[in-house]
Amino acid sequence: MMKMRSIGTAFALVAVVAPAGAEPRVFRDDFIGRLEALALVETLNAELLAGRSATLVLEKWCADHHMAAEPKIVARVAPGSGTPPSDEQRARLGVGPDEMVAHRRVALSCGTHTLSEADNWYVPARLTPEMNRALATSDTPFGKVVAPLQPSRRTFSVEMLWSPLPAGWESRTREEIARAYPPGARLEAPHGVLEHRAIVHAADGRPISEVRETYTRDVLDFDAGAR
Repeated sequence: MMKMRSIGTAFALVAVVAPAGAEPRVFRDDFIGRLEALALVETLNAELLAGRSATLVLEKWCADHHMAAEPKIVARVAPGSGTPPSDEQRARLGVGPDEMVAHRRVALSCGTHTLSEADNWYVPARLTPEMNRALATSDTPFGKVVAPLQPSRRTFSVEMLWSPLPAGWESRTREEIARAYPPGARLEAPHGVLEHRAIVHAADGRPISEVRETYTRDVLDFDAGAR
């Protein structure tokens, strides 16, 4: 069962306070700034849940928000030994105790923005030799490497790591909210704002990988200089 935490609806209010075509803004540490940040994190969450590829969703996010001159996602592979899968992960992937499961840890970046940090446990035997070579030697994201398999995602866990507004904020009066969030400095989000865990399936239905993705505060870092 998918785990969902602290996901509200704020889009209509933000549409009123954030006019179309506005310059990329600094999110202020007040009610409106926090509301804008909440709506954007929820928008990204919805797009990831609806998408077949997290890489493509992030690439579109980067392009839509003018975050780089070339909105291309690059996977910076972390060095070091791989982390073995747990027994539960092997069960979700449908592999036996002796079948090889490779691990790849990457930071998915667009321009200077690290949008996601991901751990990927994948089954090499279910990929082509060319795909395995690309994963071992290149900075190409997993989603693009396995695109010929027509992959899709089944997200089984979603966790909001940060909510700019507390639970029940919508039931408070404007005066109470104003007192809780007076006008202040720039809003500072923690490093991780959203976590997804998903199984990636090939077109034939076989699972090819399990991913754990932490989306960072950089998803809110709209860069005016990239326009």
